[in-house]
Amino acid sequence: MILSSCNQYTNRSYNVTESIVLDTNDKLALETAANAENYKEIIENDFKRVALSPLSTFSIDVDKASYSNIRRMINNGQEIPADAVKIEEMINYFKYSYEQPKDQHPFAIHTEEVNTPWNEGTQLIKIGIKGKEIQKDDFPASNLVFLIDVSGSMNATNKLPLLKKAFRLLVAQLRPKDKVSIVVYAGAAGVVLKPTSGKNKEKILEALDNLEAGGSTAGGEGIQLAYKIAQEHFIKNGNNRVILATDGDFNVGESSDVAMKELIEEQRKTGVFLTCLGFGMGNYKDSKLEVLADTGNGNHAYIDSMQEAQRVLGIEFGGTLYTIAKDVKIQVEFNPNKVQAYRLIGYENRLLHDEDFIDDTKDAGELGSGHTVTALYEVIPVGVESKYLKDISNLKYTKKETNNSYRDELFTVKFRYKKPKEDQSIEIIHTHKMGSEKLMSSDFGFAASVAWYGMKLRNSKYLENRAVADIISLAQENRGDDELGYRAEFIRLMNSYENYEQEK
Repeated sequence: MILSSCNQYTNRSYNVTESIVLDTNDKLALETAANAENYKEIIENDFKRVALSPLSTFSIDVDKASYSNIRRMINNGQEIPADAVKIEEMINYFKYSYEQPKDQHPFAIHTEEVNTPWNEGTQLIKIGIKGKEIQKDDFPASNLVFLIDVSGSMNATNKLPLLKKAFRLLVAQLRPKDKVSIVVYAGAAGVVLKPTSGKNKEKILEALDNLEAGGSTAGGEGIQLAYKIAQEHFIKNGNNRVILATDGDFNVGESSDVAMKELIEEQRKTGVFLTCLGFGMGNYKDSKLEVLADTGNGNHAYIDSMQEAQRVLGIEFGGTLYTIAKDVKIQVEFNPNKVQAYRLIGYENRLLHDEDFIDDTKDAGELGSGHTVTALYEVIPVGVESKYLKDISNLKYTKKETNNSYRDELFTVKFRYKKPKEDQSIEIIHTHKMGSEKLMSSDFGFAASVAWYGMKLRNSKYLENRAVADIISLAQENRGDDELGYRAEFIRLMNSYENYEQEK
């Protein structure tokens, strides 16, 4: 893992498995740099009464940037800001062994229920979605525009130099029918590589290697030029995508989140998708990259090391760059005969109005080839007293009546998506019936441990058991098939941050 916060650290590098010992001056420099990082405020989801709000609606999120960003902070010995912790992105960082879809839909839905490990008297529900895996040879031809930030803020070892190495992994997988253009931006934006076939890899790599950092950051101008190039060379029925790589530090031109959102909303109509890759630290603007990716029918990853680059642009190449469905929404209806109240864990920035579910004009998340999406709900069963539920006055005009015909059902999941080139959504319905056994699968157990730890980092008011030892124990018991060691790394990170907290 390559780590640096400013030029004085550019010659320092560490292996991902190494622990880092920082002296007092190092820690002060890192903390000062961290103050320039921007994260959107997250207001934790509360419990909602089923009788008053039976529906829970949200957009899927396959972004994983929060986890790799948190990993970077832990490895650097930094304190983690609560708003940097997006629990859904932490959960979805990990691979889960959900079965592939077997019907005409490109998704399979899996559900489970267990007793909540961190609170007595509540239950935990898992909704898992598996996207169909498309073989790389079957991907349509790609028209990719690399939009690369070469401003002065990218002049650090873990920014532009790491970016160049990361993109080499992507270039290695290009086919002759794919084409790549490179647009850069600093004080102004320009084209450094016209559309080039994937068979000419040396020419593409040479253009990448020649990039140098310097100047201010004309992000808005760069985005406009990148979309212009993508549209001029648009491949009908192909994979047309802008890949933005930056620390997100837009400071010239269209710089506000609102202005950027409006710009991308307009460009989205062209059918060009957007992937945002974040690099570096100190002035990393997570809030901007999240807005861009969410608005631009795309995804957002944070690359803190070559290990992460290999994951995003190598192992998960298809999921990162090939969309199998867009505007993917989930709506869960809870059975008031069984569930008194529920709380969606995470996804605070992805919540939708209930009426948005069937409104095809409302934007939502995209799902790539082979992607999995996992959502967890904590529910309070009927008949259980809970301090999290306050009494409310009786309603005068509304009668509380429930349908008793579905007493064996706990909840129903409705799932809507659009095919990448279409504008009308398709709906799938999955009903979860009460299970006689509440044994936690390995995947569910590990996802629960990640959510549990995320809640602890956020100092959640809905967490009774805050013992890190218990979280680590649950994660260890459910490591399962951990071929690449990502789950083991999560356990190591928890131990490292616990030591950091104790030494403060």
